Amino acid sequence: MSGKYDDILNLPHHVSATRPRMPAADRAAQFAPFAALTGYDAAVKETARLTDAQLELDEYEKEALNDKLRVIDENLESAPEVTITYFLPDGKKAGGAYVTASGTVKKIDEYERFVIMDGGRRIPIDEIAGIESDLFQFLP
Repeated sequence: MSGKYDDILNLPHHVSATRPRMPAADRAAQFAPFAALTGYDAAVKETARLTDAQLELDEYEKEALNDKLRVIDENLESAPEVTITYFLPDGKKAGGAYVTASGTVKKIDEYERFVIMDGGRRIPIDEIAGIESDLFQFLP
C-alpha cells in the first residue's frame, strides 16, 4: 500500500548547521498552557476564602469582660495565666477570624485599649469575645 507521503517518510532528521538544537525543556515549554487571565485563579481563591462576621456583645457580656479585665489588672504581680479569645479582622476583605491566645498578661493599657501578653502580643480590648482563667473561679 503506498501513501501520499512515502517519499519523505524515511528521510533522516534534519540538523541545522547554523542554529543550536533546542533543549527538551524549552521545546516542552512551547506547548504549555497559556494563562490569558493572569491572577484570575488567585482572585477566585481569595473570593472563595471564608471569613467570620464579628459578633456584637450585649451590655451584660461587655460588663462581664470588664470585670474580668479588672480582676486580671488587680493580680498582675502574680503573672496570671489567661486564655483570651478575640476577633482578628481580615486585612483583605470584610470579616475576619476568632483567635485564641494563652499566656500571662504583662500589662493592660487602658489608654490605648490593649491587653499586652508576655510574648509582646497586643490584643485590642474592643475585639475580645471571651477570657478564661483560674482567677475567675469566684466570679458569678
